[in-house]
Formats: sequence, C-alpha cells, structure tokens
Amino acid sequence: MRHGPTVDHFQLANGLEVVVIPDRRAPVVTHMVYYRNGAADDPLGKSGIAHFLEHLMFKGTDRHPKGEFSEVVAGLGGQENAFTSYDYTAYYQRVAKEHLGAMMALEADRMTGLVLEGPEVLSERDVVIEERKMRTDSDPSAQLQESLLATLYVHHPYGTPVIGWGHEIETLSREDALTYYRRFYRPDNAILIVAGDVDAGEVKALAETHYGPVAPGNTEKPVRTRVREPEIRATRKISLSDAKVEQPTTQCAYIVPSHSTAPGNEAFALEVLSQILGGSQTSRLYRTLVLEQGVAVSAGSWYWNDALDMGQFGLYAVPSEEISLEALDAAAEAVLATLRDDRVDAKELERAKTRLIADMVYAQDNQTHLARIYGSTLTTGGKVEDVAGWIEKIRAVTAEDLQAVAAKYLQPGKAVVGHLLKAA
Repeated sequence: MRHGPTVDHFQLANGLEVVVIPDRRAPVVTHMVYYRNGAADDPLGKSGIAHFLEHLMFKGTDRHPKGEFSEVVAGLGGQENAFTSYDYTAYYQRVAKEHLGAMMALEADRMTGLVLEGPEVLSERDVVIEERKMRTDSDPSAQLQESLLATLYVHHPYGTPVIGWGHEIETLSREDALTYYRRFYRPDNAILIVAGDVDAGEVKALAETHYGPVAPGNTEKPVRTRVREPEIRATRKISLSDAKVEQPTTQCAYIVPSHSTAPGNEAFALEVLSQILGGSQTSRLYRTLVLEQGVAVSAGSWYWNDALDMGQFGLYAVPSEEISLEALDAAAEAVLATLRDDRVDAKELERAKTRLIADMVYAQDNQTHLARIYGSTLTTGGKVEDVAGWIEKIRAVTAEDLQAVAAKYLQPGKAVVGHLLKAA
C-alpha cells in the first residue's frame, strides 16, 4: 500500500537529481537544493568549513551582488533559509508558485558562480566565531552535548561539532572555502526538491532552463570516504559542572546503526523502541521515573536514524530534588533492562506504532517538512521509495525485533554517560 503523494524523481543531463512532490492545497512551492556534503566531510584540521561556506553562499555572484539574493526573495514575499548537518547542506525558499523559475535562476547562479572577496570572508568568519560562543561556549548543556558526542565517536567525524572547533574556525580562509566549494558545489552532487502546486512536467522544463546549463565539475564526482568507528568496550562517563546550570541532567548515548547502515529492519525497530522508551509522557521512562517512582521531573529518548554512517540512540532524565544523578542512572538502566529481558506486550507495541505513523502523516501536511524528509533520505543513502514504504516497515516491526535490538545495542558497557551539574 502506498502512502503520501505520488512523487516524481528524474535526473538532468548534468547529473542533477530532481524530486517533485505535488501539493495542490495552496498556490505556493518550496524550492530546496541539497548538496551531498556536510560537516562530516570537512577536511582534517578544517572543521566547520561546510557550515562556514553555508554563510558565505549569501555573499553574492557577478550576476547577483551581495544581498540581492535575499532582497529578491523578500521582495516576492517569500521565505528563505539554509542549514548544515553532518551529511548534507541545504538551501531553500518558499514562494508563490509563479516565482519558482526566479528561485531556480538564483540558486543555479550561486551553485558555481559564488564570488568571495577577502574582507567579506574574514568578517563572516567572525560571525561564525561569535555564533559558536553564543550557542556553545556560553551554554553548559551545549558544552556537555558536544563533549558527549566527542566521547561517543572517538574516530568518526560525527564526534566533531557541525559548527567546528573554535581554534580551527579561527584559521579558516578564503582559499579553504573556495577549495571546498569547488569540490562539492556542482549539479552532479546536488538534489533539487520542489514541493507544492506544480507537476513534474513544468518543474522539469524550468529545471532544464535554469539548472541544465550548469556544467558538472571538471573533476571526478566527489566520493565521501568516512572512517569506521572502532568498537569501544569500556564504559565512559563525563561530567560538566557550571554555575550557570539551573537543573542537573543525565544523558546516556549509544552508537547504533542508521537506516543507511542497519541490517534488515533494525532501524525501524529502533524507531519503535525509542517511541516506547521515551517518546511521550506515556513512555516507559516517563511513566516509571516521573509518575511511579518520582525520581525524575522529565525523561525521554531519541534516535538519530538518518545518518549516512552509524547513528546514535540516547536517553535523558532530569532528577527530582534530592535525587542523585547516579541513582537516576540506575533507575533508567532498570527500565532499559526490562526491554532487553522481556518482550513488549501487543497493546503497547501497537500504540507506539500508531503514534509514529500519525506523526509521519502529520509531517506530510507541512510542505517544507515533507521536502526535508526526501532531502535527508536521498543524501544519506536512501531512495524515494524508502519514504513511501516507511509506514509499512514500521507496521511490520515485532516485539521480538524490539527485544533483539535492545539486547544487541543498548548494553550498559557500550554507553557514554554524561552528567550536567551545578557548580558548588
């Protein structure tokens, strides 16, 4: 059974992939370009260059000088943004459907026509440095999260923050940005996604007009080579104390496979497991730690499932007054143990599946979010068909599947535990 809109997927002669997602409810379109590069592709010693280049992409071209891109979008009543993840960088605009061609013209122009001047680069680097100071260096919880990932991924670049390490950001140069730009920003390394009041024929015609003339790179298409994470058998614990901490927190993270790397249906089982463990206020963690035992005021879990390489599974909890983080860790581990040792009953399993499927259906009601689902899927090894088939895969998860992945991946010795404490 097929769910969601009928999606068209084709490729231009220059290698640009195109995905068209029809949504006829309003005469608007979301226009997105995903590049198959992200923070995990930053060269050694140049962390933060993917994110830095995202900033620089708004500095202009010969055809559209600095500021004109955003002025055109705003003048048409549109919205725009950009974001960098570990595995992709994306740029998008949301406009009335008659302006789709104008958006394509702008984005195609800066795909290979970016102009960078020395002073502009250095001033924007200062902006990124200040962004890191505000978001991470002055926020204890962000510092703990950064340290947690650096401890979890001891070899893989997922352990390096997307924004980069401060001391390396300070050394990034115009030449670094242009070298990275010329390697990854090219039509045969990009995916164009158009969602909205359009059909495949008109999108293809516009794409041929605006993106078609952009020549593929004059070098081999970039290949993303990632190191493998070694198996770590030691239990790892980190802690951070800061006077700015208002509420202590504990986090626990495990390396687990993503949809791109998981054998069989393990990724789908992990999605359902995260929902059962900590996806809502009826989850195991919240019900046990908050409602029954009263040792926590909040608790939950997460699963990073759309990584190109190995993802992560984690849980968190905020203790009640007078409860130590060590005691809270023990209580949370007891909840995990029940999932490893005993099968989930049929009713609980069905509730978790229903909630996940409902979330996906609601997500498809948001045009931009739906486009992002396809973008992240295609840039991390997935296919268009994977999105359409996700619901049936979730429905097929069994209680035995949940117990198997819990026992295989969520063992205490494989975790990194992080404590955030208020300094005395």
